[in-house]
Amino acid sequence: MPTSRRQLLKGTAAAAATLSLDWTRAQAQAENLRIGLIYDLTGPFAAGGSVASSVGAQIAIDLVNEKGGIGGKTKIVPVAADSQSKADVAINEAERLISQEKIDIINGVYSSAHAVPMAAKVEQQKKILWITTAVSTAVFKDKNLQYVFRAQIHSDQYGQAFAGFIAEHAKAKLGMEAKDVKVALIHEDGPYGVGVAAADEAYAKQAGIQVVLREGYSASAPDLSVLVTKIKRAKADVISHAGYNPDITLFLRQARESGLRFKMLFGAGAGYSQLDKLRATFGPDIDNFCNIDPVPAQLLDAAKLAPGMGELIKTMVSRYQTKTGATDVPPHCSMGFNQTWVLLNNVLPVAKEKYGSFEPEAIRKAALDVDIPAGGTIQGYGVKFFPPGTPLSGQNERSTPVVMQNAGEHISVVWPTNIRTQDPVFPLPKGSTYGT
Repeated sequence: MPTSRRQLLKGTAAAAATLSLDWTRAQAQAENLRIGLIYDLTGPFAAGGSVASSVGAQIAIDLVNEKGGIGGKTKIVPVAADSQSKADVAINEAERLISQEKIDIINGVYSSAHAVPMAAKVEQQKKILWITTAVSTAVFKDKNLQYVFRAQIHSDQYGQAFAGFIAEHAKAKLGMEAKDVKVALIHEDGPYGVGVAAADEAYAKQAGIQVVLREGYSASAPDLSVLVTKIKRAKADVISHAGYNPDITLFLRQARESGLRFKMLFGAGAGYSQLDKLRATFGPDIDNFCNIDPVPAQLLDAAKLAPGMGELIKTMVSRYQTKTGATDVPPHCSMGFNQTWVLLNNVLPVAKEKYGSFEPEAIRKAALDVDIPAGGTIQGYGVKFFPPGTPLSGQNERSTPVVMQNAGEHISVVWPTNIRTQDPVFPLPKGSTYGT
């Protein structure tokens, strides 16, 4: 039966409509870039800083999207995954994002225990893993990773800061030579804690400082009283503690109950950067403790940073407070924001414009082109990634931590001396619950 002119026109119109719809969908997809976000949104790591990091990352995405997206053209569509504070879940979620969601870029990772196996997994599939928060040097050391990048500091640098601070201040503040200072190194027994403690020990010994105890424990341990007893017997002047939130709370509570005294306690980020939570439990007991971590951006002198960084910091702080209702803005927010901001503003536009796409190979090349000088990020340090063939391939060679000290609601930078905002209180003052 011959096709009527009306039927032909209807068929042509339907085909055109379908083609138009397909073209619209294709164009919309072309103008979006889906990025996976893996953070611990539940479980013990959530309150230890992972949620704060995820909020920081989302603020960076929001700010870029509000200006039209990457290069003013491509909107970012985040695809969130909850690793639930469990390594096996983290690995499964990374696999799901890559194989099912067809995502080429994964951003995030709070725990080093998740980062070490996840880096190997993503590297094997030649996708991009952009680590914002996890610090273990073991993620990169001698792995020659090509598709995994971290602008964040690494755990060896905690040891450098710990030993550097003591060596610089022992004589003037404690009236002791550095060689006479006794330190106890305690840590959760995952890659994060082990890495920090190993670095503390290596750099302390290099500076001639006595390491009288190095002891690991499970972050889920129900009792740390034996550890407290060992520290008392060792007569440590200074404690370095790499831990998360529940184990720090348990340790400090049992230390207080047993009458443990020391001249200073140094935290190594993680749970010690969640001051609002520690303060809710211990109040002024934790005043003047030190904490080594990347600096919360709002503590820096904006005049010493690149133009525009000061306003960017104000915006991040304001949005974090609005999103969370919190008054304290922890270092983990700056970590999540800063690393994501570098990816979205310094890497992805170059991948598209110089290397032609958002494919992993183009992103890898663009990342290796990044050359941000000191002062060029909201956390003060610059960004230049160690190239393939070097011991820390993929790690930022310009990252730097600081030593911070808290007193009530106030946090100050006390080391390095050239950027400090306050002279350190060292040892803990008379009247301190834990002071000697």
